[in-house]
Amino acid sequence: MKILLTGSTGYIAQRLLPVLLENGHQVVCCVRDISRFNHDRYKNADLTVIEVNFLDPKTLDRIPKDIDAAYYLIHSMSTSVGDFAELEDVSARNFRSQIEQTNAEQVIYLSGITNNSQLSKHLTSRKNVEEILQSSKYALTTLKAGIIIGSGSASFEIIRDLVEKLPLIIGPRWLNTRSQPIAIRNVLQYMLGVLHNKPTYNKIGGVKVLPYKELLLRFAKVRGLKRIIWVLPVMTPRLSSYWLYFVTSTTYSLASNLVKSMKVEVICEKNNLNELIGGIQLIGYNKAIQLAFGKIEQNQVVSSWKDALTSSVLLHGISQHIQVPKFGCFIDQRKYKIKTSPEQVMKNIWSIGGTRGWYHANWLWEIRGAMDRLTGGVGLRRGRKNPSEISAGESLDFWRVLLANKTEQRLLLYAEMKLPGEAWLEFKIVDNKELIQTAIFRPLGIWGRIYWYSVLPFHGYIFKGMIKAISTKQY
Repeated sequence: MKILLTGSTGYIAQRLLPVLLENGHQVVCCVRDISRFNHDRYKNADLTVIEVNFLDPKTLDRIPKDIDAAYYLIHSMSTSVGDFAELEDVSARNFRSQIEQTNAEQVIYLSGITNNSQLSKHLTSRKNVEEILQSSKYALTTLKAGIIIGSGSASFEIIRDLVEKLPLIIGPRWLNTRSQPIAIRNVLQYMLGVLHNKPTYNKIGGVKVLPYKELLLRFAKVRGLKRIIWVLPVMTPRLSSYWLYFVTSTTYSLASNLVKSMKVEVICEKNNLNELIGGIQLIGYNKAIQLAFGKIEQNQVVSSWKDALTSSVLLHGISQHIQVPKFGCFIDQRKYKIKTSPEQVMKNIWSIGGTRGWYHANWLWEIRGAMDRLTGGVGLRRGRKNPSEISAGESLDFWRVLLANKTEQRLLLYAEMKLPGEAWLEFKIVDNKELIQTAIFRPLGIWGRIYWYSVLPFHGYIFKGMIKAISTKQY
């Protein structure tokens, strides 16, 4: 069966793609920026990747006509540009219009649980998209899930941050809101099970209904931690958003949208979806946590919500920034003879950031990350998905990976911290003998120039020690 997969670099789609391929399907992946798709992961697979932006109708004719079904997995809530509800509306309308011109018999859409009469903006948008996708040209199957528990999922990582960082959790009233978590493995089973199974127009949910407070306490128990939770009767949505933003790895805009959604109960209506599919053994919340940590400990996290694009500039494609500007820029370039081996230096470069840190003056990096958080930036808390492997499009602390090419022995990063300008950081090995480390800053107005000269003394200390450590040490 020929399947169209949208949102192919997103959290869910990256998990679903190998499942579809393993089940013998031919998959056409739609990506907004083809540079972000990791082709190496799917060598020799029955796979085609096309560059399509559903906000740009001119790109939609690249979608083949002979598809049998399509998965709609596009979500814009984490974007920092424009109104996400409006973006989702436009994207859904363009998708429906184009799919109606194909041979597709079915569209499968993963939505949120929208049973309440009073919904947040996020859940209202999810419901609106479902209505837009309805068509007489194809069958629509809408699967509705609450919070998804799996390594790298937003819900899992937020709960993890709260539990592991706060021995005493003083939280808002929405901690008493009931939810119905579901394991990512079950989500994928449902998404595959409904494929061309026409009677399956239903909702999905987890094994047990639990308030968010209980989710945190159970997570702590599974991890062998003792946690105390106090729920404050009064905490404004703004304070709740700041609380979530400073404690977890979310951006403020995402934290704000999540807080509004967390006040709404996300509980499934009774349905017979399991019978229609053939019976799926639902995984309990505690077991889902254990499975997620199993993947984390084995460095097998396939996708992470933190890799969602946050920069307004990068929304136009990371390929536009691989050609680093030379004019009108401040440049700090350093060279160092390799003292170990090119392989060791490459290993050091590919392991930079995250728990490894930046090899020199990590305390200064931590201060810079804290300053970024205070000004509404992403800070260092995103870390990295894998401690030793990295690919284009992934987040790396407060950087975005633009290029990670082992053949060229080159790593290029773009800054997503709050800056009065744009910044790049490049590592490149030349002739297997020398490491060249280049920091480039293109200032925006007078404040950009003031910023550069104010941090110049720190750059001298940080960058000098960093290139020396990368070139000489074995980790």
